[in-house]
Amino acid sequence: MDLVQIAPGVRRPAERLPEWLRKSRVDFPAMHELKVELRKRRLHTVCESARCPNIHECFSRKAATFMILGDICTRRCGFCAVPQGAPGSLDPQEPEHVAEMAAEMGLRYVVITSVNRDDLPDGGSAHFAATVRAVREALPEAQVEVLTPDFCGDFDAVARVLDAGPHVFNHNMETVGRLYRRVRPQADYRQSLDVLAFAKQRRPETLTKSGLMVGLGETPAEVLELLADLRSAATDVATIGQYLQPRAHRLPVEEFVRPEQFEAYREAGEAMGFRAVFSGPLVRSSYMAEQVEHGAR
Repeated sequence: MDLVQIAPGVRRPAERLPEWLRKSRVDFPAMHELKVELRKRRLHTVCESARCPNIHECFSRKAATFMILGDICTRRCGFCAVPQGAPGSLDPQEPEHVAEMAAEMGLRYVVITSVNRDDLPDGGSAHFAATVRAVREALPEAQVEVLTPDFCGDFDAVARVLDAGPHVFNHNMETVGRLYRRVRPQADYRQSLDVLAFAKQRRPETLTKSGLMVGLGETPAEVLELLADLRSAATDVATIGQYLQPRAHRLPVEEFVRPEQFEAYREAGEAMGFRAVFSGPLVRSSYMAEQVEHGAR
């Protein structure tokens, strides 16, 4: 399928964001309360560590994506704000604390992600699985979504997480294949597709999902190629959002993609057979995850 760029983006971005990327930031008391409770349990969220632009909105309505296995990542992805370096030991109480916090928040939909832990023999998959089981035991009526690393292509590790019983398995492609060396230097495009394909083969009833960023220098044709590859891997749901440079020393934004282009990507993805495509400038992989999951069922 061919897709022309229907609306030129904003290149050589100015200091100010385009109006479609601006959000009002109100310091709600609920935000502070949620942060206090998270710190009490030594818990981290990707909302904070990755500097998500939607954090004020999500925290104010008591929604968050738990980030486990610590808050130091062993990889050096060019787009990510999560601290990089040598991580410490795992917190054996983390699964229980995540479950307690999710129950206290009254969550009906729990999203769990993690840093990469390439230093661990199993990539942290046993700890990941223990967290899923703890949450399912504490909140048997809740839906659980996992957003996992690639576990260096170790299918046993992927299976370990899947067998804990998440309702949605998410692994982000992040960008098009041509840009992997620059954006995800320690990852492999085909390996990530294989992880998603394996997840669907292992648990056909589990919804599979993947996300990507635009504005890093990709072309519309390359985005379509990535979407087609995801469908070939039987991925059910795709999310597409604008890359925003989280720190000064991370990759620069090459283009602010206009809302009309995101809509064109959504229409193209749906025509390919995805159950749902959530595409927009401020879309993030875990943003409004419950609504995305509901729309895909």
